[in-house]
Amino acid sequence: MNQFILDAIAEGGYLGLFVLMALENIFPPIPSEVIMGYAGVLVARGEMAFWPAWIIGTLGTVAGNYVWYWLGFRWTEPQLHGFITRYGRWLTFEWDDFESARAKFRKYGDWIVFLLRFSPILRTIVSLPAGLAHMKLWRFCLFTALGSGVWNGMLIGGGAALADLIAQYEHVAELAIVAFVGGGVIWYLYRVVTWRDNGARSGKGGTED
Repeated sequence: MNQFILDAIAEGGYLGLFVLMALENIFPPIPSEVIMGYAGVLVARGEMAFWPAWIIGTLGTVAGNYVWYWLGFRWTEPQLHGFITRYGRWLTFEWDDFESARAKFRKYGDWIVFLLRFSPILRTIVSLPAGLAHMKLWRFCLFTALGSGVWNGMLIGGGAALADLIAQYEHVAELAIVAFVGGGVIWYLYRVVTWRDNGARSGKGGTED
């Protein structure tokens, strides 16, 4: 399993890394911890360089988050409610998640876009209220890049530091990755099954920020 992921990232190169990180922030097929962590392993093997992997992975993160920012910027709150009502189950977030991210954005301002890059649930959703509030695009991209840059750098560095250990205990590493990805799949299925259209009371009559 771990060799398959390594090969997939290695064969795709930096472009593949960009695409995977962009998709991970739109619809998470593989968590960023796996993508950037294994990019770090490839850095340790000499098959990738740290700075290009870090820059391109971070650009992929910004690109994926821009999709949600653009939707928030372009749509009104009732339109967003309709979108979440229709697709929220498969995107695994509810209207309550959006309202939670919006409350944090209103309370802490633009810097929350940076801080929530370290939150596994709200780091993507916060892009919607940022767009709805018409946060300046350059500030959105800057704070997203800063937060994701710190996070991606830690993941690459961690993957590179553990590369020898992963090679030495390949079977254990494979089981750990299977458990990590499997846990992500179980979490996704749980979110799909337990998803609720809980925004009817507040989303339909909302006003544009």
